[in-house]
Amino acid sequence: MEATMHHFLIEMLECPVCHGDLAWQIVEQHDDRIEQAEAGCTACRATYPIREGIGVFLTPDLPRNDLWDQVESGLTRHLRQNPKDEHRLIGAPLDQLNPADQFFRALVLEERGQFNAAQAASNAALARMYTLEYQDCSNAQIEYVIEQLTGSTGPIVDLASGRGYLAEKMARQLDRPIVATDFSPRVLRRNRRWFEHFGLYDRVSLLAFDARRTPFRDNSIKTATSYVGLSNIEATGSLLQELRRVVDGKLLAVSLFYSEDDLANAQAIEQAGLSALLYRRAAVTQFVSAGWQVDVANVCRGPARPTPRSAIFEDAGIDSLPVVDTTLEWCTLVAK
Repeated sequence: MEATMHHFLIEMLECPVCHGDLAWQIVEQHDDRIEQAEAGCTACRATYPIREGIGVFLTPDLPRNDLWDQVESGLTRHLRQNPKDEHRLIGAPLDQLNPADQFFRALVLEERGQFNAAQAASNAALARMYTLEYQDCSNAQIEYVIEQLTGSTGPIVDLASGRGYLAEKMARQLDRPIVATDFSPRVLRRNRRWFEHFGLYDRVSLLAFDARRTPFRDNSIKTATSYVGLSNIEATGSLLQELRRVVDGKLLAVSLFYSEDDLANAQAIEQAGLSALLYRRAAVTQFVSAGWQVDVANVCRGPARPTPRSAIFEDAGIDSLPVVDTTLEWCTLVAK
């Protein structure tokens, strides 16, 4: 099975600015996969490049905080300027690093193409970074999503994929094309190399766009997923209305919710501009207001704690939330 832009995405895409048709100039194509090209809007003349197999459909008017680019480029620069810290991070036995530094080590090894070692470092970090209940609830939602999608056909558009945890699971377990998306071209380039190394790239296409302004035609997506990605989008605005425009089927959104009585974390959530979809009642209300029918499925709860800070890099951490111990409610929002 080839998950290529040429076979199905070209027919699904339009200009994210004015919704005009796109004219494609394909420069390089390998095994029906578009590697280098340019898509130009026939109406407003905006252009969108396809480079290294990644279609970039970002618009300049929406502000974005690309933490992937900030963290990884800053980490690379710091280690180049501070060889002692590089030795502490890369030269030490893995089990002597704290979870945050194990994760940073994984990022550095990925940049260097050492994916097997990076996977070992990442697995070690995640096992210690989160509570067992947190991990169990997360795995339960991924298993639920895959179970819901087993046996059906057609491409799956994974929204706000980040490092591609759900996209990778689906590529391994489902016989369907997967479209991994994020507004960060950097994290998508990382994902391409990761998928190539583990033999999954033929099943995955990569698109960079902002979920608040997608490049998809009306009702062109039959199946969409997201793994705690939607709630991390700042200034959501008309996000759910935009997704309602392009999804003519089902959206399975793995979500985690904070208690409305959790005042300590509420302040941090508000300051981060993430309150829109991190509370169950507010999230369901917003989905319904945007025209969705939504069910809260596969609910589980478990304790969560702040992720540790680095012992090597001053004031460097992994997750901004939670800021104090709490109990999270996990679920999959099934929206139609």
